[in-house]
Amino acid sequence: MDKKRKVILVTDGDSVAQRAVEEAARNVGGRCISRSGGNPTPITGNEIVNLVKTAKHDPVVVMVDDMGDSGTAQGEMALYELANHPDIEILGVVAVAANTPGVEGVKVDFSVTSQGQIYRGAVDKQGDKTNDNILYGDTVDIIDKCNNIPIIVGVGDIGKMHGRDNVEIGSPIVTKAMEEILKKNGYTM
Repeated sequence: MDKKRKVILVTDGDSVAQRAVEEAARNVGGRCISRSGGNPTPITGNEIVNLVKTAKHDPVVVMVDDMGDSGTAQGEMALYELANHPDIEILGVVAVAANTPGVEGVKVDFSVTSQGQIYRGAVDKQGDKTNDNILYGDTVDIIDKCNNIPIIVGVGDIGKMHGRDNVEIGSPIVTKAMEEILKKNGYTM
């Protein structure tokens, strides 16, 4: 029997975020499912599972995005399917903050600020500290309904955050978030 594929989920997928996530996946030695990028997520959770199974090695990085929809849209549906699939082991979620009204948000274990610091609370879209443990974003509400998500790391808008996560400088914020997820799962960096 095949072992479960190990996946890091990222709740952002627009074109800027996609380039940053692809760079971060390379930085941590992972494989990125580029076809999962898009705003909103252009393929179903089941299609993503099939692509994950064909990835050359773990960890596999997958993007999901609701395109600002405060309801359960394509990205959250794909996240739910992946998180509850018997062949997939979620190593963690990089939860991305957004200025989306009407969302419940998700409690993060910690965040990586736009300054690259580990912060025991949530951040906003710019990657700045908030006075809350709840991160508000358009593709995060479903996370609490998923089983077996061991760690949730908050970040600001991937690839942006006043240029501090820019792909031209190596996407350091999302890279650090992925590194922290891998460390918590016993990977050595």
